[in-house]
Amino acid sequence: MVKTKIAVLVSGGGTNLQALIDAEKSGIIVSGSIALVIANNKDAYALERAKQNGIKSAIVLKKECASQLDFENKIIALIEENDIDLIVLAGFMSILSEHFTSKYDHRIINVHPSLIPSFCGQGFYGLHVHEAALSYGVKVTGATVHFVNEIPDGGEIIMQKAVEIQEGDTPETLQKRVMVEAEWKILPLSVEKISKKIIEERR
Repeated sequence: MVKTKIAVLVSGGGTNLQALIDAEKSGIIVSGSIALVIANNKDAYALERAKQNGIKSAIVLKKECASQLDFENKIIALIEENDIDLIVLAGFMSILSEHFTSKYDHRIINVHPSLIPSFCGQGFYGLHVHEAALSYGVKVTGATVHFVNEIPDGGEIIMQKAVEIQEGDTPETLQKRVMVEAEWKILPLSVEKISKKIIEERR
């Protein structure tokens, strides 16, 4: 079976990348295969995860690029060279412009640690999201997998999963629980769903 070739864009530890690798190994992801990991941080532990699993990786550093356009073009070159069909942003700490997103319409997905449209958009990333949810006093949060367009967290929603906030939660405990209970579940399921759709559209 011809599989959808996936590139995962990362910046840090790569826990969501690991969830995808594990899902591919366990048969949750059958229609897609991770062919490339691109990091915008040379110290990202995600690169080690890629290495341990025999996945090709590349590093593109913004500070070594002349501009945002140059940075994005270097990533585009890697995507094209490796015949990538689907791009997954997994903790990728860099906003991509319309130049990039319009080129891959409905071919880029991202996981965000809240139930969009709550606590999303510019400035809402990492622990900031969970700090905002707790300070607002919401009783339920979660994660959302969505398509990526030029508006931060503005693309069409693919999947969501709710996580209840518990008494005594800190941003750190909530972040961990949202990852385990929501992100690591719906990201692999969404990747499989879109990978399968890409294959069907080719037929």
